[in-house]
Amino acid sequence: MGYFPAFLQLNNKKVLLIGGGNISFEKLERLLDFTDEVKVITLEINKQMQNLVQKKGLELELRAYKEGDIKDCSIVIVAVDDISLQAKIFEESKSYKCLCNCVDSVDYCDFIFPSYVKETDLTIAISTSGSSPAFAKHFKKYIKGLIPSNVSEFLQEMKALRVKLPKGKERMKMLDKKAEDYMQGWKNA
Repeated sequence: MGYFPAFLQLNNKKVLLIGGGNISFEKLERLLDFTDEVKVITLEINKQMQNLVQKKGLELELRAYKEGDIKDCSIVIVAVDDISLQAKIFEESKSYKCLCNCVDSVDYCDFIFPSYVKETDLTIAISTSGSSPAFAKHFKKYIKGLIPSNVSEFLQEMKALRVKLPKGKERMKMLDKKAEDYMQGWKNA
C-alpha cells in the first residue's frame, strides 16, 4: 500500500529536526514553507544550515540526541546516517504519539516528504510512495510549468468571495462555476 495523502496544519505544533547536514538543510527549507516552529538538534552543522537557522531565529542545540527530546513534539525528522539511531528514535516516537520521518529509511517513517509545488495558497503534492523520488522531482518541474502565472490572484479572489458570501448552495454553485471558467480559460490560453 502507499501513503495516505494529507495536508497537516503545523501551527502550534513542535517539530524537531535531528541533523545538520545537506539533507537536514533541504528538509528544513521545506518545513519553513509551512511553519517556523522547528527546533534543530545536531552534533555538527554545515554553514548553509547554520545561516538559515540564525536567519529564521530557530532554536538550535549543538549536541547528540537524548531520549526524551521528542516528548513534546508532534513531528520528528531524523536526517542522520546512523540507522540504529533512526530505529531508536522511531520506536521512541510511538510512546509519545509523535509522527516520525527517518530520511531514506522508509521502514522508520510514519510519513514521507512529498515533492511539492507551492504558489501562495496552492500546494500540489507529488509522491511515488518512495518508489522514485527522482521521478517525483521531474514531475514537479512539469507540473510547475503548467500553473498559470495569475493563480495566486485568482485564489485570493476566491478566498475573499468565500468569506463575503453566505454559505449555501448558491455560493457553492457560483464558486464552482467561477473555478470552472478559470480552468477553461487557462486550458484555452
